[in-house]
Amino acid sequence: MNENQRLKRLMELLHFKTQKDFAAALNIQQGSLSDILRERVNVSNAIKDRLEMKFDVNLTWLEDGIGEPFFKKKPAVGESKEGVPYFDMSLSDAKEHIVEEQRAEYLVNYLPFNDCTAYLPVYGDSMAPQYAAGEIIAIKEITNYEILQWGEAYVVMTDEDSNSLRTIKLIFQHTDDTKLILRSSNPNFKGDTVISKKNIQALYIIKGKITRNVI
Repeated sequence: MNENQRLKRLMELLHFKTQKDFAAALNIQQGSLSDILRERVNVSNAIKDRLEMKFDVNLTWLEDGIGEPFFKKKPAVGESKEGVPYFDMSLSDAKEHIVEEQRAEYLVNYLPFNDCTAYLPVYGDSMAPQYAAGEIIAIKEITNYEILQWGEAYVVMTDEDSNSLRTIKLIFQHTDDTKLILRSSNPNFKGDTVISKKNIQALYIIKGKITRNVI
């Protein structure tokens, strides 16, 4: 069984009756999924990220057939009546502010991070190895942009004047106090981005992370 065939097996294990429903859950077009299942194209990294973060799929199994199809969750992260909301979404889907209780998947009750605003999954590898795809970050909203921790990682959300940026970046001091320098930790992502503080809609410091495969 190859990777594409194992994806088809996942659709069965997750009890999706139609390709349309499975494609919608993966946020891709039905035709794209059909091409994968017919082995015309490979399974993309973006799809793998969504499978891992949304359905706890073991990517080692998907890629190599080793182990079990799904990770077994431990009680460290789970349903709770107390704690911090976990939002199963990429930053590109976020609006002006992340916290919208009706969109929370569940609450994470982990005392060291219970002063945080939210938990989010990490997509992409611009911040690897510091924050890798498949990990969950605990973030706390910052309201005073004059007191920042230089060199630390933040979730940055800007308005249209700064291209509605939604990203995780290291923040550094700019010579102009009204601006900030954003930088990836992955050396393969070269170049800085400069934004004005006035264009920030929301800013969250990353207080910690949880590795998905130990949950």
